[in-house]
Amino acid sequence: MTTRRNFLKGCLAGGAVAAAAVAPEAASARETHQRPPEALGLLYDATLCVGCKACVAACKQANNNPAEFSTVDKLWDTPLDTSGYTFNLIKMYRHGTSETKDAEENGYAFMKTSCMHCADPSCVSACPVSAMTKDPQTGVVGYDPDACIGCRYCVAACPFGIPKYQYDSPTGKIGKCELCRHRTKDGHYSACAEVCPTGATLYGKTSDLLAEAKRRVALKPGTWTRYPRGRIDGPDQSYEGQVGNYLQHVYGETEYGGTQVLKLSAVDFEKVGMPKLPPNSSAATSETIQHTLYGGMIMPIAVLGALAFVAKRNVAPGEDDKGGE
Repeated sequence: MTTRRNFLKGCLAGGAVAAAAVAPEAASARETHQRPPEALGLLYDATLCVGCKACVAACKQANNNPAEFSTVDKLWDTPLDTSGYTFNLIKMYRHGTSETKDAEENGYAFMKTSCMHCADPSCVSACPVSAMTKDPQTGVVGYDPDACIGCRYCVAACPFGIPKYQYDSPTGKIGKCELCRHRTKDGHYSACAEVCPTGATLYGKTSDLLAEAKRRVALKPGTWTRYPRGRIDGPDQSYEGQVGNYLQHVYGETEYGGTQVLKLSAVDFEKVGMPKLPPNSSAATSETIQHTLYGGMIMPIAVLGALAFVAKRNVAPGEDDKGGE
């Protein structure tokens, strides 16, 4: 007759043999994924932004999102942050007297907050059901509500705090910018870039946007140059404007492995709300750890062995399974 002690001994022995048999080779960290060659994105130039929030209103309209109120009178759409129903927002930096635009001391500046469409997005890596996906051609990080199970792993994984859960949804949905991919079939592009009067938000291939960003950074502050509006490869809507005192850095070029949304600013990026991030994505690290632990079922076998060991220690000496007990 099989006794409890013999059964536990068998579990321990079997687990050890199985672990030895399937132990994988040492895993090495995978490389951070790069942007697709035809990746699409945005260039946001804070020195051109006037804070009109036309982009916020256009985003709401393009995505059929309701207004969100932060004031008692509820007369205007006044979201304080991105949410499940606000995918794009213009925030403001203020210091001292706030007299001078794009000045850190006694100045103010604007910053656009929306999905960065990372080259190696953590939200896609963390999603257990592939509700978050990255288009292999455009690189757009999209969301499939029909596949979503409402676990909110994407919310926790994003270093920019972008995917937001719609807590009033009975089916549990996530809201985020998808670069207006649903509008391309009608010949449109990102609504925020379409309506921006100053070209502060510009749409196009990320490679073209990066070249444009570097062109601006290299210009002497105060000189005049032409700024395109709408989409960088579209009809000429450019205008003459003065060059701002840019920081010598294009945010998103290397942050977190690179993003498809790039940003320029005259005020320190951390001060205007952009996180300081390493050049590698956390998805590359986390997936390496997961594959190391679960490759060959090493982690489950180790856990089973540990549970069996604990159970064995709690069995009284000589205690056997007997019929009826």
